[in-house]
Amino acid sequence: MTTTVPAPAALTLGPLSVWPPVVLAPMAGITNPPFRRLCREHGAGLYVCEMITTRALVERNAKTMAMVRFDADESPRSVQLYGVDPDVVGRAVEMVVDEDLADHIDLNFGCPVPKVTRRGGGSALPYRRRLFENIVRTAVKKAGDLPVTVKMRKGIDPAHLTFLDAGRIAQDSGVAWVALHGRTAADMYSGTADWSAIGELKAALDIPVLGNGDIWEADDALRMMAETGCDGVVVGRGCLGRPWLFGDLAAAFAGRPERVLPTLREVSRTMYRHAELLVEHLGEHGVVDFRKHVAWYLKGFSVGSEARGALARVSSLGQLADRLGALELDQPYPVQTLGQPRGRTSSPRPVALPQGWLDDPEDGSVPSGAELADSGG
Repeated sequence: MTTTVPAPAALTLGPLSVWPPVVLAPMAGITNPPFRRLCREHGAGLYVCEMITTRALVERNAKTMAMVRFDADESPRSVQLYGVDPDVVGRAVEMVVDEDLADHIDLNFGCPVPKVTRRGGGSALPYRRRLFENIVRTAVKKAGDLPVTVKMRKGIDPAHLTFLDAGRIAQDSGVAWVALHGRTAADMYSGTADWSAIGELKAALDIPVLGNGDIWEADDALRMMAETGCDGVVVGRGCLGRPWLFGDLAAAFAGRPERVLPTLREVSRTMYRHAELLVEHLGEHGVVDFRKHVAWYLKGFSVGSEARGALARVSSLGQLADRLGALELDQPYPVQTLGQPRGRTSSPRPVALPQGWLDDPEDGSVPSGAELADSGG
């Protein structure tokens, strides 16, 4: 059954307007210019590049500078910055502004991976309220007219929830909106996202709140907005191997019932298009980079392990075309996969933190060796 909600308003992002109120979440190794273009060809919204480490940006790390690239027709240009030191974050924001690298800055306080949290970053950082406030206030001040937003998780674990305090601090610091993933860092990508926390944050703030977590279909987005009152949604794993989800979301927010259910032939054309864009962006290595997407695209289709393995070993566009052409392409879309999780899953686990991190939430000092030297999560 299709969920209906009153037509939501466009998201205001400084001088920009985002419609439909849909954001592509930054995903390391995924949300590069080719994938963002592919998604934009199917729908509309705000498409965020991979996470950029502030230290790597200010040091002009070659890999990082290549990641801060946008297609000429990509607007708004949205970059997510990760940092733990307010001074370094401030310099990175100044660089984005002075060199016109983007139209919008999102601050990452949601990453749960150990290499980030053990340095006090990502979803661990909002526990240190003063440090969190210093980073966000510095970023907003240095950004000037450039809009700044915050993406975060519920907290470190159920005993150390931070989202309400962090949301209020972010609002008072002048951010345009806050996005909340309804999981803690300890949850990683396990279980079911807690949408009630999104509703709780929405009720506590005056600025827009976006919801993130377990949006596998367009109707999930409508249901989240109906249940929580949130102002928009952030989509991550749900679009892996399914860039047409953004077309479904555009239809859903416009009140239209149609949803895309491509045959394997149509999916194979999208797969080739994706690989082609990656080759334009990365050269010959683009086909190798495409390999990780194969299983996501083929999820639920009747494709044997031998054929899947061959597709996951392709090394040229010609080889990819041949192996796609050998499939039984008239298969209908496997509707049994609708609403099912996609991408990485994991079990809950203790969060890696700096020594003494939980001792004093008012401690505003920067952990030693906190800044990461490379980008991408």
